[in-house]
Amino acid sequence: MQEGKMSWTVADAVDYKGYPADRSKTGGWVPAALILGIEIVERLSTMGIAVNLVTYMIGVMHLPSSTSANIVTDFMGTSFLLCLLGGFLADSFLGRYKTIGIFAAIQTLGTASLAISTKLPQLRPPPCNPRSNSNTCQPANGFQMGILYVALYLIALGTGGLKSSVSGFGSDQFDEKDEKEKSQMAYFFNRFFLFISFGTLAAVTVLVYVQDEVSRTWAYAVCSVCMIIAILVFLSGTKRYRFKKSMGSPIVHICQVIAAAIRKRKLELPYNVASLYEDTPEPSRIEHTDQFRFLEKAAIVVEGDFEENLSGGSGPNPWKLCSLTRVEEVKMMVRLLPVWATTIIFWTTYAQMITFSVEQASTMERNVGSFQIPAGSLTVFFVAAILITLALYDRIIMPLWKKWKGKPGFTSLQRIAIGLVLSTLGMVAASVCEKKRLTVAKSVTGNPATLPISVFILIPQFFLVGSGEAFIYTGQLDFFITQSPKGMKTMSTGLFLTTLSLGFFVSSFLVAVVKKVTGTHDGQGWLADNINKGRLDLFYALLTILSAINFVAFLACSLWYKPKKPKATTMQMGEINNNSAENRC
Repeated sequence: MQEGKMSWTVADAVDYKGYPADRSKTGGWVPAALILGIEIVERLSTMGIAVNLVTYMIGVMHLPSSTSANIVTDFMGTSFLLCLLGGFLADSFLGRYKTIGIFAAIQTLGTASLAISTKLPQLRPPPCNPRSNSNTCQPANGFQMGILYVALYLIALGTGGLKSSVSGFGSDQFDEKDEKEKSQMAYFFNRFFLFISFGTLAAVTVLVYVQDEVSRTWAYAVCSVCMIIAILVFLSGTKRYRFKKSMGSPIVHICQVIAAAIRKRKLELPYNVASLYEDTPEPSRIEHTDQFRFLEKAAIVVEGDFEENLSGGSGPNPWKLCSLTRVEEVKMMVRLLPVWATTIIFWTTYAQMITFSVEQASTMERNVGSFQIPAGSLTVFFVAAILITLALYDRIIMPLWKKWKGKPGFTSLQRIAIGLVLSTLGMVAASVCEKKRLTVAKSVTGNPATLPISVFILIPQFFLVGSGEAFIYTGQLDFFITQSPKGMKTMSTGLFLTTLSLGFFVSSFLVAVVKKVTGTHDGQGWLADNINKGRLDLFYALLTILSAINFVAFLACSLWYKPKKPKATTMQMGEINNNSAENRC
């Protein structure tokens, strides 16, 4: 009787009351779909705000072009960086369910604050023609910018917390030990990627149009209302969710190894590796490697490493003594760092697509008949490039590659390399297009708001960088998941997402440096206050050179890297989302 009862429960999950989760009453499609709604609205809000924020900063807040671009990149960089904070809180204290609820409410507060800041006249400077040469355009003051920053970074905090837990909590609703539920989870995460892509499309089309043609206040208010509805829908499924106990934060585990190794830095490593401390069961142990042997000092046993615990027995203090397997896990993470560092520059080029490229579009002819395309909606070509590239890769490239090479597709490092090449070509195209746009700007008299040149010449740069993202995003996620230890896949996914964060911050740094080096007191230089008076083409050329140098460095790191021997076939683009169970961000 007991065995029959246990077959209807999920071994490693509990229900909302803390009892073993009943398979027939918890988990599965319905609760997973309720969780999905939160992610769709998060993507709608974050992307809808980010892609059109630079035009608001220039046109309404009257800020210089470079300053506006940096506000956007800092906002996006912080959003992704806060994924680490959200993941840490979920793993160590709150759990995924509470983390989602709390940070969804924080993001709602942020979008509501942003709606208020765009509505009240006291929270923005008086209107003027931002492209005029007069000095009557008054920029936003400290108080007005302060309120705007509070709203933006509340949204960033909410985004980081949500991304850290949504996909992980969705995967908790399926039992990987059950073949039927395992296949359901794979199918669900394929649809997960599809639905959030629709969220992005809605953001860069419908939401941007509402911002430009109706009211930013209404657009941001819609985001707030949608998130409130998504939260209520999410909470309605509480009784049907499965909850899994956290195993602790990988960040803490890494810090423990480093702390223990530093504490024992003066000790000599034993000649025989078998003398080092190991308490991991044999099947779960990781083969010893000779790289970064300093960290192995964390596994040297000395007096005082074992302390009495609450149960009356004694055990190792993890801040003083770590198992050799734990040390090898940290080594595996360290070996990922060179490849990690050489992918950051891609996201720096990506940042230009939602900042300077949108500003370029705002100065060009965007009419299709009587309809004017919002400048921020040009990023629809970027999203379309991603979806088209994924489809071509899965339906054409993979079958041909398998027929020719006998392999199911490109390796993760090959996909990253292709992404880096495409982004470099994207910056070449951006530089050429901007040079043509500037030529037109110099040929017209006065200071017209719209130049006589079609916005569609920007499509190549959007398409090349978008296709590059399709390759590099899936390649990075594959690489960091398959080449990391099983217990640190959440950490490795977070490491991957820090490349996005740092890419945006590097963009802000480069803009500040170029502005400082080439700028003048009257607002001229490569990144002039008026984009028509600057040399943005040279900034794009600089990014092209940096991307080319970075690509050479990436090739060197790829040759140095010794991949972990796979236990299964390498994941491909179409299979990446099956592994989103490990993806907390």
